[in-house]
Amino acid sequence: MSDFSARRVMMVDTQVRPSDVTKFPIIAAMLAVPREAYVPHSKSEAAYVGENLEIGNGRVMVEARTLAKMLDALDVQPTDRALYVAGGLGYGAAVLGQMTASVVMVESDAGLAGAAQATLGAGNVCVVTGPLESGAAGSYDVILIEGGVQDVPETLLAQLAEGGRIAAIFMQGALGAVKIGHKSDGRVNWRFSFNATAPVLPGFAKAAAFAL
Repeated sequence: MSDFSARRVMMVDTQVRPSDVTKFPIIAAMLAVPREAYVPHSKSEAAYVGENLEIGNGRVMVEARTLAKMLDALDVQPTDRALYVAGGLGYGAAVLGQMTASVVMVESDAGLAGAAQATLGAGNVCVVTGPLESGAAGSYDVILIEGGVQDVPETLLAQLAEGGRIAAIFMQGALGAVKIGHKSDGRVNWRFSFNATAPVLPGFAKAAAFAL
């Protein structure tokens, strides 16, 4: 067992399982995907720390606990078509790809997107470069936004299939709450899941109210 392999097991045993995430597909995916391959090379030694990890340009890879709990709350199924928004260097999309039929990852930063595609290779994760808030044309059973939001644009919500689920970290100042949205009769109803934090993503800040 390599040093990183041992750290991966420790991450699951000390960060994921104690957070009440015990579903086998999530555990198996996080044990299978080498997190250190999806961080800047200079930060590979910090890949398994239990906190958000900066990956450049104000962006972060969310901590393993947060990702695992989001996947758990989304009740991801092997037949799901998934959209992963703000995938950064691709780690979360790779984990989700282990659990679903297909993943489209959207990344606005061309450098991050290119690096993610190179690491992901030819699998069931497709990387699209474009505005995060625009998503990717299609209909998805699951949408996961890796980063903070103050608002989720209707353009993105329209890409959630009827009966689909969406997860996002809603930020109010320094405080954040992961909410899960379920789409029913064309509307998305949000419910609180757990607390987490992440920087607000470009395109997901709430528009300032106009005042005279």
